[in-house]
Amino acid sequence: MRDSGPDAFFALQAADGGARAGVLRTARGDVPTPLFMPVATQGSVKAVAPDDLRSAGAKVILGNTYHLYLRPGTALIERFGGLHRFMRWDGPILTDSGGFQGFSLRNLRKIDEGGIAFKSHWDGSAHKLTPESAIAAQESIGADIVMPLDVCAPADAERREVEAAAERTARWAERCKAAHRRDGAQTLFGIVQGGLHEDLRRQSARQIAALGFGGYALGGLSVGETKEEMHEITALGASLLPADSPRYLMGVGSPEDLVESVARGIDMFDCVLPTRVARNGALFSADGRVNINAARHRERDEPPIAGCDCWTCATFSAAYLHHLFRAKELLAHRLASIHNLRFILKMMEDMREAIFAGRFESYRRDFHNRFVPTNQAARAEQREKWLRARDAKQG
Repeated sequence: MRDSGPDAFFALQAADGGARAGVLRTARGDVPTPLFMPVATQGSVKAVAPDDLRSAGAKVILGNTYHLYLRPGTALIERFGGLHRFMRWDGPILTDSGGFQGFSLRNLRKIDEGGIAFKSHWDGSAHKLTPESAIAAQESIGADIVMPLDVCAPADAERREVEAAAERTARWAERCKAAHRRDGAQTLFGIVQGGLHEDLRRQSARQIAALGFGGYALGGLSVGETKEEMHEITALGASLLPADSPRYLMGVGSPEDLVESVARGIDMFDCVLPTRVARNGALFSADGRVNINAARHRERDEPPIAGCDCWTCATFSAAYLHHLFRAKELLAHRLASIHNLRFILKMMEDMREAIFAGRFESYRRDFHNRFVPTNQAARAEQREKWLRARDAKQG
């Protein structure tokens, strides 16, 4: 497989069908892809410490400019020597610009050509993020990979709203690139928008790629569309992006979507899902999610998930983790989060190995033969209950 040269940010090392394996070359070390980035929205991955992340196999984490700008403030982080020193993480950090908050905090913001004006969800104070200030904030805290300010339209938005968002994203991308001053120390990505409209995605990809970025992200997905729609646009989007640059699918992290997105040529992911569901007692396994709160785990003197190599499963019993959740002990959140993060990060390692070995399709097939996504599991459980009720009524 052709390498992009020793000084390139990304080197594509192997491919198997649409799936790719490569390496990101950063000032803080090389990072293998496919890559999953745990989300440290406010400078912390919820419930876990940096040592937990390293032990789980995390290489890059994601912080959010909007949240860090509000608390504790990017100026304070800069005075402490940057985000790496502030949170004691020595690996690379990617920062989201705050564009997604323009989508998720719709009742608190107003978007115009200048940027995103918003009221703090903490104290109601007024602020404005512009393409230039978003880049300046990310530069000040010392992120290794930075994202431009973009406009994300919801999945059910009318075409004219999606088109306007994509066009504004392109104009803002140009402003962000002009404002970016730390080319040698940071890599600036571009973001492709366009919703579920193929022609708008093609147009956005052409506009963003023409500006020339170190990597490219697909935005505006996992915002309410169906799985089938997301997978279709992911495949299209990946095919439109430069082959010698990393491709980043923003905000996607369920196991089944990771496998399908890698199959379609995506290299990088982030999502809060693994730690969010962990705090509710949902543990990932090769067969699907396991609810450790269920009564059947009360006396299980065996690892929470058989065969898992994470610290939680190597150290504690299912019965103990079940007890922690039932007792509402905070340690439960840490142990479950460590497990889910390790499960996802191990998936990345296994997919990379399968790509190099030329057996990714075999990996993909085996995964789907076992793993039952949550929505399918819920439907199956509902049907089983209906069948039991029917049989009881007939019997």
